[in-house]
Amino acid sequence: MANKVIHLSEAEAARDFAGLLARVRSGAEVIIENGKTPVAVVQPDPPHRTISDCIALLPEDSTAVMDADFAKDVGAAIDSHREPLVPPAWD
Repeated sequence: MANKVIHLSEAEAARDFAGLLARVRSGAEVIIENGKTPVAVVQPDPPHRTISDCIALLPEDSTAVMDADFAKDVGAAIDSHREPLVPPAWD
């Protein structure tokens, strides 16, 4: 069911919220609608990489260092990408 988009009415979502969450856990994006108007999107939390995963992906000849300014650099990168990178399917 990964990447599947499911449309539910507010009533359907309320009637079986546990089922809605089960669908999201399996990878679906659920759009809750009032009539034909989307009011909410429930989607799975994307996987997260640990810092050790990121370091392992560096090429062997990388000059990257984890110095005192590393946290500041990461914060600046996050702040520069506040918009969603992957918009909901209904956009």
